[in-house]
Amino acid sequence: MFQQAKPKSTLQSAISLAELIYHATVRDVRKAHGNALMALGLNLLQAVVFIASFFIMFSILGLRGSALRGDFLLYIMSGIFLFLSHVKTLSAVAGSEGPSSPMMQHAPMNTVVSICAAAFGALYIQLLTLFLILFVYHVGFKPFTIDQPFWAFLMLMLAWFTAVALGLVLLAMKPWFPTFTSTFVTVYQRANMIASGKMFVANSLPPTMLAMFDWNPLFHLIDQSRGFVFVNYFPRNSSIEYPVIVGVVFIVIGLMGEFYTRRHASASWNARR
Repeated sequence: MFQQAKPKSTLQSAISLAELIYHATVRDVRKAHGNALMALGLNLLQAVVFIASFFIMFSILGLRGSALRGDFLLYIMSGIFLFLSHVKTLSAVAGSEGPSSPMMQHAPMNTVVSICAAAFGALYIQLLTLFLILFVYHVGFKPFTIDQPFWAFLMLMLAWFTAVALGLVLLAMKPWFPTFTSTFVTVYQRANMIASGKMFVANSLPPTMLAMFDWNPLFHLIDQSRGFVFVNYFPRNSSIEYPVIVGVVFIVIGLMGEFYTRRHASASWNARR
């Protein structure tokens, strides 16, 4: 309480901030479940159920022939992994602790740490799930080859980045429009079940249907990732630049909105949620 604060260098401040984000991320990961392995297991189960559901649906409807030439399960997973990473990160960032949270009363804590912890916590769980499922499938069931693994992984990171950007905007709006924000997150997650394009190939869409999906950055990223996963697919109706531009614009808008919201923080906001 009476400890005198000593001035820190830039390097010391960066290390201190990184350590604080690390501990906040661990807290955020364990918040969903006391056992970290159980939290991973629940996310793993959800991903497996998604994959199995789409595999059965495609098989029953006879749509496997409309997919890409190559490993059919890899085709399904290339869409589901990006979809789950995007919607889970969006929900985590939009639901992170704001300026009126009781945690902000502790001196080292701030909203930047809370946002980073939510984003990195979601990324940590999704990456563990991704690598574990791919490892089990490759070793236990069928060996596969990814044409350009680095670029395919970069598409996953861009899906995470765009989710952080949009979640930051929603987090800044939440104290002012709490009902709208929660409703928008739910509708956005449900709409992306179809609008993300994980169930079809963008090259096969006519121009009239393509206009219904190309507004979505996740649609572009899933289509581009399949171009890097499969050697015989060349995406013509999507781009990498569009999600990057959208993500950067939303990051700037979200940071400005969060700064404005933080300056007008009120303890009564928590009572309205």
